[in-house]
Amino acid sequence: MADSNVTSLFRSTAAHSPSMAALARESDGTGPVDFCIPCNPYFPTPAMFDEMAARLREIITYYPSSADTITAELCNLLQLPPSCVAMGNGSTELITWIDHLMVRESLAIPVPTFGRWTDQPMETGKRVDMFPLQESSGFALDLTQYAEFIRKRNTKVAVICNPNNPDGGFIHKQALVQFMDAMADLDLIIIDESFLEFADAEVEPSVVQEAMLRPNVVVLRSLGKNFGLHGIRFGYLVANPALAGRIRSMLPKWNLNAFAEHVVFILKEHGAEYAQSLQQVRRDRLDMASHLSALPGLTVYPSQGNFLFVRLPVGAEGTVVRDRMLTEHRILVRECGNKIGSSSRFLRLVVRPQTDVRRLVSGMEQVLYGTRRGAAVPELGTGTNYSSGTAAVDRLVGATNGAGMQNLAAQALGTGTSGVGMPMPVPMPVPAAAQMPMQPQPVPMQVPQPQPVPQPQQPQPQPQFEPQFEPMVAAAQVQQMPMQMAQQAPPQMPQQPYGVPAPAPAPMPPQGPTPTGVPARNGLTAAQVRGATSPNGMQNLAPAPATGWPNAQSWPNAAGMGQAG
Repeated sequence: MADSNVTSLFRSTAAHSPSMAALARESDGTGPVDFCIPCNPYFPTPAMFDEMAARLREIITYYPSSADTITAELCNLLQLPPSCVAMGNGSTELITWIDHLMVRESLAIPVPTFGRWTDQPMETGKRVDMFPLQESSGFALDLTQYAEFIRKRNTKVAVICNPNNPDGGFIHKQALVQFMDAMADLDLIIIDESFLEFADAEVEPSVVQEAMLRPNVVVLRSLGKNFGLHGIRFGYLVANPALAGRIRSMLPKWNLNAFAEHVVFILKEHGAEYAQSLQQVRRDRLDMASHLSALPGLTVYPSQGNFLFVRLPVGAEGTVVRDRMLTEHRILVRECGNKIGSSSRFLRLVVRPQTDVRRLVSGMEQVLYGTRRGAAVPELGTGTNYSSGTAAVDRLVGATNGAGMQNLAAQALGTGTSGVGMPMPVPMPVPAAAQMPMQPQPVPMQVPQPQPVPQPQQPQPQPQFEPQFEPMVAAAQVQQMPMQMAQQAPPQMPQQPYGVPAPAPAPMPPQGPTPTGVPARNGLTAAQVRGATSPNGMQNLAPAPATGWPNAQSWPNAAGMGQAG
């Protein structure tokens, strides 16, 4: 696989990594070892694949049954009422309809997270209030602070991903139920449980039963991820009959394909194999975390997903590590520089079997340290003339200081993604390897400079910022404005006649929604949040633990996998 081909593939996609099909076309027809796409590697079983292959002609020749028929079979399997379930062609189809039908003006989401939760509402002109998860606390979500953030911003819709993607952070069921009760007045609360089947921190972690009883809660579940079949594109949501019916009424009669129908109808015959696959992924997660934590300077964060979030050693730039792993070792990893709230210092690595993990660790050692394991980390961030997509998004969001624009993500894709203007990785204290504990010294951080704000037509004072930032991030404001407004020069202020006192500027409202084009009080813009790790300007940031991972004995028993939900 030629280096230039790899470069062109990543330059052509600003929102995600290139597909496995695209990578295979640029090679000998086979893709690399996949540590990028979070898929169950143990399901379906080889026998199930053989059975589907034998029926391939029948499956792809004829129309599938209606979505209602397939949904009814899934509900029979999960012991859920069909009136409370809507199946979609992948979770992204359901996210799209939730945004169009149920998000009126604003949505709150912790970042970093799955990109569609930030991009989809911004594309439709909604205000997205991004709550930055702090690296100093292992990217754990504090629900109390998140609730306060939502109240201060007067946000109408709240999203929680459990576990969160890309860090794998987990919230216990009781805490989520308390949050739902406290936020009962919101338009909508969305709990995205796309990776919950891989969690083992709680016996029954899902809140689907609670969602069906509440007027404003939707739970999103994935099938492709847990069943190892991303290409089929199927997922479902659970809510009270009114909310689920509203989504279901908008979906096409045949929005689910014949492969999805085939898999749903054979699942009842393979429940034991599915349960075993989830148990094996959980065991592999602990083993993989242990091996990665032993690499000097590499930080591994606790995860309840089928992936691990890792911070690279100082001097290692994620896009270069990603490309060298692909071109030199045929291993695909997910570099997270284009995730808002993350940076190129971070990778998301999917849990895979031990044989593949040994190959990953060996490749990481060679890329990060050369031939001498544990040697000084070389500076890898040179000679790269392209970005992973952050520069284009940062320019578009920063140009209006967080103001909303129609089709923001589409405009980002149409903008050049050269490395010019790319935010530099933030230097971080280096934690010791797992077997060599030590106390790292804090390193002073550089505060991101705020983007210029276009001047309004009438004289108004600039918002005053406190020295210490609160964890609040202003994102896209609800408005209709042409693209050229973000690029034109600020209007000239009218000259005041000599001797005539200037009118007093109107005071800024102390509370309520932030005006269009202005960051939240004491907050950051979406562009500034990318890569930031602390709301107080990243001063005196405490490093994460050396391994960030508990030992196997401290983990609860595996979740019961034969239970619905």
